[in-house]
Amino acid sequence: MKIGIDCHNLETRHTGAARYLMNLLKHWANEKGMEFVLYFKNRIPDDIPIGLRPTSRRLETSSNALFVHYSLCRAATKDKVDILFCPAYVAPIFYKGKIALVLHDIIYEARPDLYNWPSIFDRILLKKVSKISAEKAKAIFTCSQFSKKEILKYYKVDPKKVFVVPLAADEGFKYYPFTFKTLSNLKKKYGIKDRFIFYVGDILQRRFVAETIKAFVKIADKLPNYQFLIVGKNYTGQQINQNKIIHKDYVDEEDLLLLYNAADLFIWLSSYEGFGLPPLEAMACGTPVITTKMSSLPEAVGDSALFVKNPKDIEEISQAIYKGLTDKNLQEELIKKGLEQTKKFSWQKTAEETLKILTYAK
Repeated sequence: MKIGIDCHNLETRHTGAARYLMNLLKHWANEKGMEFVLYFKNRIPDDIPIGLRPTSRRLETSSNALFVHYSLCRAATKDKVDILFCPAYVAPIFYKGKIALVLHDIIYEARPDLYNWPSIFDRILLKKVSKISAEKAKAIFTCSQFSKKEILKYYKVDPKKVFVVPLAADEGFKYYPFTFKTLSNLKKKYGIKDRFIFYVGDILQRRFVAETIKAFVKIADKLPNYQFLIVGKNYTGQQINQNKIIHKDYVDEEDLLLLYNAADLFIWLSSYEGFGLPPLEAMACGTPVITTKMSSLPEAVGDSALFVKNPKDIEEISQAIYKGLTDKNLQEELIKKGLEQTKKFSWQKTAEETLKILTYAK
Protein backbone atom coordinates (compact mmCIF):
# COMPACT_ATOMS: atom_id res chain seq x y z
CA MET A 1 0.00 0.00 0.00
CA LYS A 2 1.24 3.50 -0.84
CA ILE A 3 0.31 6.31 1.58
CA GLY A 4 0.99 9.94 0.70
CA ILE A 5 1.52 12.33 3.62
CA ASP A 6 1.30 16.13 3.72
CA CYS A 7 4.42 17.00 5.74
CA HIS A 8 4.83 20.73 5.16
CA ASN A 9 4.12 21.50 8.86
CA LEU A 10 7.38 19.75 9.76
CA GLU A 11 9.42 22.47 8.02
CA THR A 12 8.95 24.87 10.96
CA ARG A 13 9.20 24.56 14.76
CA HIS A 14 7.51 21.33 15.88
CA THR A 15 4.39 22.23 17.81
CA GLY A 16 0.84 20.91 17.73
CA ALA A 17 0.08 19.05 14.50
CA ALA A 18 3.78 18.85 13.60
CA ARG A 19 4.68 17.01 16.80
CA TYR A 20 1.74 14.67 16.24
CA LEU A 21 2.91 13.84 12.72
CA MET A 22 6.56 13.40 13.69
CA ASN A 23 5.63 10.85 16.34
CA LEU A 24 3.63 8.86 13.79
CA LEU A 25 6.49 8.93 11.29
CA LYS A 26 8.98 7.65 13.86
CA HIS A 27 6.84 4.55 14.36
CA TRP A 28 5.98 4.09 10.69
CA ALA A 29 9.57 4.38 9.45
CA ASN A 30 10.27 0.65 9.71
CA GLU A 31 6.80 -0.59 8.81
CA LYS A 32 6.98 -3.55 6.43
CA GLY A 33 4.77 -3.81 3.36
CA MET A 34 4.00 -0.09 3.33
CA GLU A 35 5.34 2.72 1.17
CA PHE A 36 5.10 6.23 2.57
CA VAL A 37 5.57 9.20 0.25
CA LEU A 38 6.30 12.38 2.23
CA TYR A 39 5.49 15.72 0.58
CA PHE A 40 7.27 18.91 1.69
CA LYS A 41 6.86 22.47 0.52
CA ASN A 42 10.47 23.74 0.36
CA ARG A 43 12.82 21.66 2.49
CA ILE A 44 13.16 18.20 3.97
CA PRO A 45 14.06 18.60 7.68
CA ASP A 46 17.12 16.80 9.03
CA ASP A 47 15.09 14.96 11.70
CA ILE A 48 12.95 13.00 9.25
CA PRO A 49 13.51 9.27 10.01
CA ILE A 50 16.20 7.81 7.75
CA GLY A 51 13.90 5.06 6.49
CA LEU A 52 11.50 7.65 5.08
CA ARG A 53 13.98 10.01 3.45
CA PRO A 54 14.27 8.15 0.11
CA THR A 55 10.56 8.67 -0.58
CA SER A 56 10.45 12.30 0.60
CA ARG A 57 9.55 14.87 -2.06
CA ARG A 58 10.33 18.61 -2.03
CA LEU A 59 7.74 20.37 -4.19
CA GLU A 60 9.26 23.89 -4.02
CA THR A 61 6.07 25.90 -3.58
CA SER A 62 5.84 29.53 -2.49
CA SER A 63 2.76 29.43 -0.21
CA ASN A 64 0.94 26.94 1.97
CA ALA A 65 -2.31 27.32 0.04
CA LEU A 66 -0.59 26.75 -3.31
CA PHE A 67 1.27 23.77 -1.86
CA VAL A 68 -1.85 22.06 -0.47
CA HIS A 69 -4.35 22.74 -3.22
CA TYR A 70 -2.11 22.55 -6.29
CA SER A 71 1.38 21.06 -5.77
CA LEU A 72 0.32 18.36 -3.27
CA CYS A 73 -2.76 17.51 -5.31
CA ARG A 74 -0.72 17.16 -8.48
CA ALA A 75 2.13 15.17 -6.89
CA ALA A 76 -0.15 12.70 -5.08
CA THR A 77 -2.10 12.13 -8.29
CA LYS A 78 1.09 11.54 -10.28
CA ASP A 79 2.46 9.14 -7.63
CA LYS A 80 -0.84 7.22 -7.58
CA VAL A 81 -0.98 7.00 -3.79
CA ASP A 82 -3.72 4.77 -2.41
CA ILE A 83 -4.69 7.36 0.18
CA LEU A 84 -3.47 10.86 1.05
CA PHE A 85 -3.02 11.51 4.79
CA CYS A 86 -3.55 15.19 5.71
CA PRO A 87 -2.65 15.72 9.40
CA ALA A 88 -3.66 19.35 9.89
CA TYR A 89 -7.30 20.28 9.28
CA VAL A 90 -7.30 20.77 5.49
CA ALA A 91 -6.82 18.65 2.36
CA PRO A 92 -6.46 19.61 -1.33
CA ILE A 93 -10.03 20.42 -2.36
CA PHE A 94 -9.54 19.41 -6.01
CA TYR A 95 -7.89 16.06 -5.28
CA LYS A 96 -9.83 13.15 -6.79
CA GLY A 97 -8.21 10.33 -4.80
CA LYS A 98 -8.96 9.06 -1.30
CA ILE A 99 -8.22 11.33 1.63
CA ALA A 100 -7.73 10.76 5.36
CA LEU A 101 -8.03 13.97 7.37
CA VAL A 102 -6.98 14.83 10.93
CA LEU A 103 -9.13 17.30 12.86
CA HIS A 104 -7.46 17.72 16.25
CA ASP A 105 -10.36 20.01 17.16
CA ILE A 106 -12.67 22.40 15.34
CA ILE A 107 -12.55 25.37 17.69
CA TYR A 108 -12.50 27.69 14.65
CA GLU A 109 -15.98 26.36 13.78
CA ALA A 110 -17.46 25.71 17.23
CA ARG A 111 -15.97 28.68 19.11
CA PRO A 112 -14.54 31.18 16.59
CA ASP A 113 -14.48 33.77 19.38
CA LEU A 114 -11.80 31.72 21.15
CA TYR A 115 -9.67 30.99 18.09
CA ASN A 116 -6.47 32.89 17.39
CA TRP A 117 -7.03 33.89 13.76
CA PRO A 118 -3.72 34.53 11.92
CA SER A 119 -5.42 36.74 9.33
CA ILE A 120 -8.77 37.75 7.81
CA PHE A 121 -7.89 35.41 4.92
CA ASP A 122 -7.69 32.49 7.35
CA ARG A 123 -10.92 33.48 9.03
CA ILE A 124 -12.75 33.38 5.70
CA LEU A 125 -11.21 30.23 4.27
CA LEU A 126 -10.28 27.86 7.12
CA LYS A 127 -13.85 27.00 8.14
CA LYS A 128 -14.95 26.53 4.54
CA VAL A 129 -11.96 24.46 3.38
CA SER A 130 -11.92 22.35 6.54
CA LYS A 131 -15.59 21.49 6.11
CA ILE A 132 -15.12 20.58 2.43
CA SER A 133 -12.10 18.46 3.40
CA ALA A 134 -14.14 16.63 6.06
CA GLU A 135 -16.92 15.92 3.61
CA LYS A 136 -14.45 14.54 1.02
CA ALA A 137 -12.46 12.45 3.49
CA LYS A 138 -12.76 8.67 3.58
CA ALA A 139 -11.64 8.73 7.23
CA ILE A 140 -11.44 11.52 9.80
CA PHE A 141 -9.12 11.17 12.78
CA THR A 142 -9.56 13.09 16.01
CA CYS A 143 -8.03 12.67 19.45
CA SER A 144 -10.95 12.76 21.89
CA GLN A 145 -14.60 11.85 22.22
CA PHE A 146 -15.26 15.52 22.90
CA SER A 147 -13.81 16.52 19.52
CA LYS A 148 -15.73 13.75 17.75
CA LYS A 149 -18.98 15.11 19.16
CA GLU A 150 -18.03 18.61 17.98
CA ILE A 151 -17.20 17.33 14.48
CA LEU A 152 -20.50 15.48 14.20
CA LYS A 153 -22.40 18.49 15.54
CA TYR A 154 -20.97 21.06 13.15
CA TYR A 155 -20.03 19.05 10.06
CA LYS A 156 -22.85 16.49 9.89
CA VAL A 157 -20.55 13.81 8.44
CA ASP A 158 -21.11 10.05 8.70
CA PRO A 159 -20.21 9.03 12.30
CA LYS A 160 -18.78 5.76 10.96
CA LYS A 161 -15.88 7.58 9.30
CA VAL A 162 -14.85 9.57 12.40
CA PHE A 163 -12.26 7.70 14.48
CA VAL A 164 -11.05 8.67 17.95
CA VAL A 165 -7.35 7.85 18.34
CA PRO A 166 -5.90 9.49 21.50
CA LEU A 167 -2.50 11.13 21.58
CA ALA A 168 0.30 10.45 24.07
CA ALA A 169 3.17 12.19 25.79
CA ASP A 170 6.37 11.88 23.77
CA GLU A 171 8.41 8.89 24.91
CA GLY A 172 11.20 11.21 26.06
CA PHE A 173 9.00 12.77 28.74
CA LYS A 174 9.74 10.84 31.92
CA TYR A 175 11.24 11.23 35.37
CA TYR A 176 14.74 12.68 35.11
CA PRO A 177 17.18 12.39 38.04
CA PHE A 178 19.00 15.72 38.21
CA THR A 179 22.59 16.29 39.19
CA PHE A 180 23.14 19.48 41.16
CA LYS A 181 25.10 20.97 38.24
CA THR A 182 22.41 20.22 35.67
CA LEU A 183 19.67 21.76 37.81
CA SER A 184 21.81 24.77 38.67
CA ASN A 185 22.66 25.43 35.01
CA LEU A 186 19.01 25.07 33.97
CA LYS A 187 17.82 27.57 36.57
CA LYS A 188 20.56 30.03 35.68
CA LYS A 189 19.68 29.80 31.98
CA TYR A 190 16.03 30.71 32.60
CA GLY A 191 16.46 33.14 35.48
CA ILE A 192 14.98 30.84 38.12
CA LYS A 193 16.26 31.68 41.57
CA ASP A 194 14.90 28.77 43.59
CA ARG A 195 11.59 26.92 43.00
CA PHE A 196 8.89 27.48 40.41
CA ILE A 197 5.52 26.56 38.96
CA PHE A 198 5.26 26.08 35.21
CA TYR A 199 3.04 26.68 32.18
CA VAL A 200 3.91 25.88 28.56
CA GLY A 201 1.80 26.50 25.45
CA ASP A 202 0.51 29.38 23.35
CA ILE A 203 -0.85 32.14 25.57
CA LEU A 204 -4.48 32.47 24.55
CA GLN A 205 -7.57 33.95 26.20
CA ARG A 206 -9.10 30.50 26.60
CA ARG A 207 -6.12 29.33 28.68
CA PHE A 208 -6.57 31.90 31.45
CA VAL A 209 -2.88 32.75 31.83
CA ALA A 210 -3.70 36.31 32.96
CA GLU A 211 -6.00 34.94 35.67
CA THR A 212 -3.35 32.42 36.74
CA ILE A 213 -0.76 35.20 37.05
CA LYS A 214 -3.10 37.27 39.21
CA ALA A 215 -3.80 34.22 41.36
CA PHE A 216 -0.10 33.50 41.82
CA VAL A 217 0.76 37.12 42.62
CA LYS A 218 -2.02 37.17 45.20
CA ILE A 219 -0.30 34.47 47.26
CA ALA A 220 3.31 35.23 46.30
CA ASP A 221 4.11 36.57 49.79
CA LYS A 222 3.10 33.21 51.27
CA LEU A 223 5.42 31.45 48.79
CA PRO A 224 8.61 33.57 48.91
CA ASN A 225 10.80 30.91 47.30
CA TYR A 226 8.61 30.51 44.19
CA GLN A 227 8.48 32.03 40.73
CA PHE A 228 6.09 31.35 37.86
CA LEU A 229 7.73 30.31 34.56
CA ILE A 230 5.51 30.82 31.50
CA VAL A 231 6.68 29.53 28.12
CA GLY A 232 4.74 30.35 24.97
CA LYS A 233 4.00 33.04 22.44
CA ASN A 234 1.68 35.69 23.81
CA TYR A 235 -1.37 36.24 21.58
CA THR A 236 -3.42 38.14 24.16
CA GLY A 237 -1.66 41.52 24.19
CA GLN A 238 -1.76 41.45 27.98
CA GLN A 239 1.27 42.32 30.09
CA ILE A 240 2.99 39.18 31.43
CA ASN A 241 6.45 40.11 32.64
CA GLN A 242 6.34 41.33 36.23
CA ASN A 243 7.84 40.55 39.60
CA LYS A 244 8.30 36.79 40.16
CA ILE A 245 6.90 36.03 36.68
CA ILE A 246 9.32 34.76 34.01
CA HIS A 247 8.12 34.70 30.41
CA LYS A 248 9.89 33.08 27.44
CA ASP A 249 8.45 32.76 23.94
CA TYR A 250 10.00 29.30 23.68
CA VAL A 251 12.62 27.05 25.24
CA ASP A 252 15.12 24.68 23.68
CA GLU A 253 13.50 21.30 22.99
CA GLU A 254 16.02 19.45 25.16
CA ASP A 255 15.23 21.79 28.09
CA LEU A 256 11.50 21.09 28.09
CA LEU A 257 11.95 17.67 29.74
CA LEU A 258 14.18 19.24 32.39
CA LEU A 259 11.74 22.06 33.13
CA TYR A 260 8.80 19.68 33.50
CA ASN A 261 10.87 17.66 35.98
CA ALA A 262 12.25 20.65 37.87
CA ALA A 263 8.87 22.34 38.38
CA ASP A 264 7.03 21.79 41.66
CA LEU A 265 3.66 22.26 39.98
CA PHE A 266 2.32 22.49 36.42
CA ILE A 267 -0.78 24.63 35.83
CA TRP A 268 -2.75 24.58 32.58
CA LEU A 269 -6.28 25.92 32.66
CA SER A 270 -8.36 25.88 29.49
CA SER A 271 -11.97 26.06 28.38
CA TYR A 272 -11.50 24.37 24.99
CA GLU A 273 -8.95 21.79 23.82
CA GLY A 274 -8.96 18.91 21.36
CA PHE A 275 -6.91 16.81 23.78
CA GLY A 276 -4.47 18.70 26.01
CA LEU A 277 -0.98 17.20 25.79
CA PRO A 278 1.02 19.49 28.14
CA PRO A 279 -0.73 18.26 31.33
CA LEU A 280 -0.10 14.66 30.26
CA GLU A 281 3.57 15.46 29.55
CA ALA A 282 3.95 17.00 33.00
CA MET A 283 2.38 13.93 34.61
CA ALA A 284 4.77 11.67 32.71
CA CYS A 285 7.62 13.60 34.35
CA GLY A 286 6.18 13.13 37.82
CA THR A 287 4.93 16.70 38.27
CA PRO A 288 1.55 17.46 39.94
CA VAL A 289 -0.95 19.17 37.63
CA ILE A 290 -3.68 21.76 38.08
CA THR A 291 -6.20 21.96 35.22
CA THR A 292 -9.92 22.18 34.43
CA LYS A 293 -12.61 19.62 33.65
CA MET A 294 -13.65 21.46 30.51
CA SER A 295 -13.86 20.05 26.96
CA SER A 296 -11.50 17.10 26.39
CA LEU A 297 -9.19 17.56 29.38
CA PRO A 298 -10.81 14.90 31.63
CA GLU A 299 -10.17 12.35 28.86
CA ALA A 300 -6.46 13.17 28.95
CA VAL A 301 -5.82 13.53 32.69
CA GLY A 302 -8.53 11.30 34.20
CA ASP A 303 -8.83 11.93 37.94
CA SER A 304 -5.10 12.53 38.30
CA ALA A 305 -5.12 16.32 38.58
CA LEU A 306 -6.23 19.03 40.97
CA PHE A 307 -9.19 20.66 39.22
CA VAL A 308 -10.27 24.28 39.11
CA LYS A 309 -14.02 24.58 38.52
CA ASN A 310 -14.07 28.21 37.44
CA PRO A 311 -10.85 29.33 35.69
CA LYS A 312 -12.00 32.96 35.90
CA ASP A 313 -12.11 32.81 39.71
CA ILE A 314 -8.81 34.24 40.96
CA GLU A 315 -9.45 33.14 44.53
CA GLU A 316 -10.15 29.53 43.53
CA ILE A 317 -6.99 29.39 41.41
CA SER A 318 -4.94 30.88 44.26
CA GLN A 319 -6.22 28.26 46.68
CA ALA A 320 -5.46 25.45 44.21
CA ILE A 321 -1.88 26.69 43.68
CA TYR A 322 -1.25 27.06 47.40
CA LYS A 323 -2.70 23.64 48.16
CA GLY A 324 -0.75 22.04 45.31
CA LEU A 325 2.51 23.43 46.67
CA THR A 326 2.00 22.89 50.40
CA ASP A 327 -0.05 19.69 50.81
CA LYS A 328 2.60 16.97 50.62
CA ASN A 329 0.11 14.10 50.79
CA LEU A 330 -1.82 15.58 47.87
CA GLN A 331 1.40 16.02 45.90
CA GLU A 332 2.35 12.38 46.36
CA GLU A 333 -1.14 11.25 45.39
CA LEU A 334 -1.18 13.37 42.22
CA ILE A 335 2.28 12.21 41.19
CA LYS A 336 1.36 8.55 41.64
CA LYS A 337 -1.98 8.88 39.83
CA GLY A 338 -0.43 10.96 37.07
CA LEU A 339 2.24 8.38 36.30
CA GLU A 340 -0.42 5.66 36.12
CA GLN A 341 -2.62 7.81 33.86
CA THR A 342 0.14 8.32 31.30
CA LYS A 343 0.54 4.55 30.93
CA LYS A 344 -2.86 4.44 29.23
CA PHE A 345 -1.43 6.25 26.20
CA SER A 346 1.47 5.52 23.86
CA TRP A 347 2.58 6.74 20.45
CA GLN A 348 3.17 3.17 19.37
CA LYS A 349 -0.50 2.40 20.01
CA THR A 350 -1.57 5.64 18.30
CA ALA A 351 0.60 4.92 15.25
CA GLU A 352 -0.56 1.31 14.94
CA GLU A 353 -4.24 2.18 15.24
CA THR A 354 -3.94 5.07 12.79
CA LEU A 355 -2.18 2.90 10.22
CA LYS A 356 -4.77 0.14 10.63
CA ILE A 357 -7.57 2.60 9.90
CA LEU A 358 -5.71 4.05 6.92
CA THR A 359 -5.36 0.55 5.50
CA TYR A 360 -9.06 -0.12 6.11
CA ALA A 361 -10.05 3.22 4.53
CA LYS A 362 -8.33 2.18 1.31
